[in-house]
Amino acid sequence: MSDPALFTNALVPKSNIDPHGLIVGHGDFKYKINAHWGALDPKSVPVENCHALAIDSKERIIMLTDDVRNNFIIYNKDGKLLETWGTEYPGAHSIKVVNENGEDFIYIVDSGWITNPKWDGISTDAWDSPFNKVIAQSGFVAKLTIEGRLIFTIGHPQTIDVYRPDQPFRPTDIAIAPNGDLYITDGYGSDYLLQYDHQGRFIRRWGGHDNKNEHDNLVNTHGVEVDLRTPNKPNLIVSSRAENALKVFSLKGEYISTIATPGMYIGGPVFKGDYFYAPVCWSHIDGTNADDSGFITIMDKNNKVVSNPGGTEPVYVGDELQPTTTNWQVFNHCHAVCVDNDDNLYVGQWRANNSYPLKLERI
Repeated sequence: MSDPALFTNALVPKSNIDPHGLIVGHGDFKYKINAHWGALDPKSVPVENCHALAIDSKERIIMLTDDVRNNFIIYNKDGKLLETWGTEYPGAHSIKVVNENGEDFIYIVDSGWITNPKWDGISTDAWDSPFNKVIAQSGFVAKLTIEGRLIFTIGHPQTIDVYRPDQPFRPTDIAIAPNGDLYITDGYGSDYLLQYDHQGRFIRRWGGHDNKNEHDNLVNTHGVEVDLRTPNKPNLIVSSRAENALKVFSLKGEYISTIATPGMYIGGPVFKGDYFYAPVCWSHIDGTNADDSGFITIMDKNNKVVSNPGGTEPVYVGDELQPTTTNWQVFNHCHAVCVDNDDNLYVGQWRANNSYPLKLERI
């Protein structure tokens, strides 16, 4: 393999600024961009989209890509390639690593998108067209050993009489509760949040994008995580991305509150201490989700934004966050983030010129 130092991550085509070494963020959460971290020879280790990132108990950074030549790309903290594997997940979208009794396991979410052999060479956003670059099939969730051996899968809920056959299932994310229960967002399908036990047995569902109760409604529910910051009272924080909001539910699906994120098409949170970090795929600009306008947002224990690396500085009027957008200098579409023990961030992107993860070094 060629020397990774020879390669630099491809970044925002709208900007003439080389982001390597740029300082981003606000207040106590500022970072220097390392655009060389994780860059590899694309001829040897190709990627399509860097859809997900996770850190295992050995502090290896695991990247999930929908390029089926290597779904999993595994680095050490210095950005050195350790291994690649996986060809079974064409719609690879989310990954979570969980430690059970001292052993790491992987949950992978495949959202059901596959490369279209009849692609017309032009269409990329014509999602219902038979000639789009990717086309939809049903998705699934799989539990794997850390080496990638399959343990079990969770498929279309119609097989257990939870969905009708005409309701699509294209999951986007998964969270694992302390008792092992699984919470799956169906953000590209029917927008329900589905709860299963640790053996994959169905418990309940809620949400849906046509729910008459606006609090329970979920629209493009792209991510989910369990919030353990309040002792003895864990909750779920769930993205309703198309509503520019995060919603808080009990572990039994009872609505608690909404965290408004105006201007942000936001994904699910990643927790570290009293804070959480969430990828923003697009900013809401001129009435739409603008291309190449992503950033990372960071919230404190009161769910208030304290920093927007790659975005504009957060401003509150009273308790209301004012619309926040990109600063156009750094990112394309932020799709994944993880945090190491030194509070450095690793950022994965969708539609970012086939780029590898970026490292944001805390300063």
